[in-house]
Order: sequence, then structure tokens, then C-alpha cells
Amino acid sequence: MPIELPEYDPATTVRSETVEIAAPASVVWEILTDLPRYGEWNPYCFSARSTLEMGAPVHMQLNSYTVPGEVYPGCEYICAFEPERLLSWELPYSEAMPYPARRDQVIEALGPDTCRYHSTDAFIGENGKHVMFFCAGWVKRAFDDTAFALKARAEAFHAARKAAA
Repeated sequence: MPIELPEYDPATTVRSETVEIAAPASVVWEILTDLPRYGEWNPYCFSARSTLEMGAPVHMQLNSYTVPGEVYPGCEYICAFEPERLLSWELPYSEAMPYPARRDQVIEALGPDTCRYHSTDAFIGENGKHVMFFCAGWVKRAFDDTAFALKARAEAFHAARKAAA
């Protein structure tokens, strides 16, 4: 059954590269939901804390892709959680932060030992086109880096587990 995502405006949505991963979807899911270990593999979001319950905050520390060496905090909220298929969080609209967005991380099982992964960031609302103009380039780089790092991490974990079995 396909994953159901909201309709996003392609003009205000960033999509990472799609990577094929030589590991089961369960391994990729395990890595994505092991937030305390993000710093071991994730070049963009190196720290994350959350219960991963619907509506729960996800407190993140993110590397700046515009000012090398700078770090900034982020807090978004879990809005979709489908084990081994979809992990999503969103930044809702507020007067203090009128730039709502939703990040979807999608895993598609291709077989018992392989899957595909990509992520999107949809900039929602009337300010979406402005956020896209100023941020799309670095968001794309950050999400591509994350996808390739996730692929490397999952494939190494899977290979080590197979070798130990």
C-alpha cells in the first residue's frame, strides 16, 4: 500500500536524492528512530531528542549550511509515524515563526534486504515561495548529505549483523 502524503506544491518543496539502500527497511527505520545516535552518522542533524509520539516535540541541533561551523537549534513536532515506512515532523505556523514546513522521511521496502529512502521538506503557506527562494539550495544539500549518510550507516549495520549471524 502506498504511503499517503499531503499534496505539496512542487514549487515550494525540496526533495532529497533517492538512495537505494542494501539493507532492510527495518534497519533504516531503526537508525532513523534512534535519535540519541544521530551524532554518530547524521551530518546535518547531529542531535535530536523526542519521544516520537504523535504531536511530541523533536528538539534538534542542526549544522548550518550557510555559515560553516555555526549550529542552530530547531524544534518541530511529530505529525506522521508509520514504522518502517514514514517518519514526519512539522513546524506549525505561529506569529513568531510564520514559515510552516513539513519534513517527510520515506522508506520503501524493495525486498527483504533492500529499500529506498528519500526525504522532502514542504514549505507551506503564503511564505513558502520566499522560504524556497532563500533556503532550497542548502536544504537540498543537507537532505542529500543525510540520505547518503543514512545509506552508509544502514549498509554497514546490515553487513555487520549478517557477518555476525
